[in-house]
Amino acid sequence: MLMRMYLRWAETKGYKVEIADLQPGDEAGIKGVTFTVEGSYAYGYLKAEAGVHRLVRISPYDANKRRHTSFSAVHVYPEIEADTDIEIKEEDLRIDTYRASGAGGQHVNKTSSAVRIVHIPTNIIVSCQTERSQHRNKALAMKILKSRLYDLNIKENEKKLEGMVADKKDIGWGSQIRSYVLQPYRLVKDHRTNIEIGNVDAVLDGDIDNFIKGYLNSIS
Repeated sequence: MLMRMYLRWAETKGYKVEIADLQPGDEAGIKGVTFTVEGSYAYGYLKAEAGVHRLVRISPYDANKRRHTSFSAVHVYPEIEADTDIEIKEEDLRIDTYRASGAGGQHVNKTSSAVRIVHIPTNIIVSCQTERSQHRNKALAMKILKSRLYDLNIKENEKKLEGMVADKKDIGWGSQIRSYVLQPYRLVKDHRTNIEIGNVDAVLDGDIDNFIKGYLNSIS
């Protein structure tokens, strides 16, 4: 549901979206997805969405129609310029190729075009399988890896500053930032700003600007 929400939001902004990797759930749904969003201020807006999102609903996969609570973690990384000084040593990488899963036709299923890159020092793992060409999948995976390493470097510097600034607010990684409740009532609430919207369908259809702007205004 979150993936659909963000794709619809990006569409309303005229942003270009490219799915790099999509892992189906063990039984149904989506286990994880990586996609890029290209457009003016895309990272500036989407960084407001980083954190844990909570969904409460009647599961469509439960024959007994019981209420379920699920959690999804959203990570947002900036795209960095090609000349940004991010050193990646070849000996620090483990690169595996495998057959892509899901849609894509016979070519995707019969050739090892998908690429998985493990950055051994940080244990960051990046996968890409949506392109038919192994070379293009590797290039996109490396691009995402550089962005994640750049983001990691920023976070490490922020942690160093925390020890130097006594009144700095806790970053609170992994904390719940928003709840989407579909049962027993219908409400979306952002726990950082206390903004509430009752039109859950509109929010899940991409109408999240009030939450994004509310959060960005609260930290400006």
